[in-house]
Amino acid sequence: MCDYKHPNQKKVINRMSRIIGHAEAIKKMLEEERDCSEVLIQISAVKSALNNVGKLVLKDHINHCVLEIIEDENDEILEKLDDAIDKFIK
Repeated sequence: MCDYKHPNQKKVINRMSRIIGHAEAIKKMLEEERDCSEVLIQISAVKSALNNVGKLVLKDHINHCVLEIIEDENDEILEKLDDAIDKFIK
């Protein structure tokens, strides 16, 4: 779709590494049979962090790749973007 390297790629990768570590900590909490409310709070934090990463990727995509779509007048790519946004927001 877009061949442009996203400017926030390093930031997104670093955030994903932290999210993975956080998810592994939740798994350990479950294995240790920690309090459900503590686990739910941590799950909520991971969901929020993932949403924030998704927003960052989406902003990069809109700010850089969508310009390419507009210039090329490529409706197929625009339809794929619409589909990706619908799935992300679900």
